Amino acid sequence: MCPFFLAASGVVVADQLTKLWIRSSLLEGQSLFEAGIFSITRFSPNTGAAFGLFPDQSFALAIVAIVGAALLLAYALVIHHRFSPLDNLLSWTTLGLILGGIVGNLIDRLRFGGVTDFISIGWWPAFNIADSAIVVGVILFAYSLLRWGKTEKH
Repeated sequence: MCPFFLAASGVVVADQLTKLWIRSSLLEGQSLFEAGIFSITRFSPNTGAAFGLFPDQSFALAIVAIVGAALLLAYALVIHHRFSPLDNLLSWTTLGLILGGIVGNLIDRLRFGGVTDFISIGWWPAFNIADSAIVVGVILFAYSLLRWGKTEKH
């Protein structure tokens, strides 16, 4: 369970520190760095979800984030012993990445009414450290489930 809380807290700290740095260093629309299709730019607060879905729904998305975080914590603190195949370093770490990402963006929604995005790569929507942690966490957790499924068949 320790990797879960370490990953979650590491993501929250890294996410909040980078967002603080961007908000204190750049005006909205200003870029710190641009190289080809990659840039570090302070964007307007994102009041929706990923890919511009659900614009101006920060309150509803905050509620969803609170429920998601509560479910992950319930799993970690109470339910995890019922799913022993998921009781491994990879699963705990990936769930911690997801929780950290949820909490990092939730802090922004509650404090600023929207999420601070600052990483831009080509046509891909702007994102931040918390978004990256959620995506990486989900991909690695899916991999962990697939790996577990293959070992169950043999």
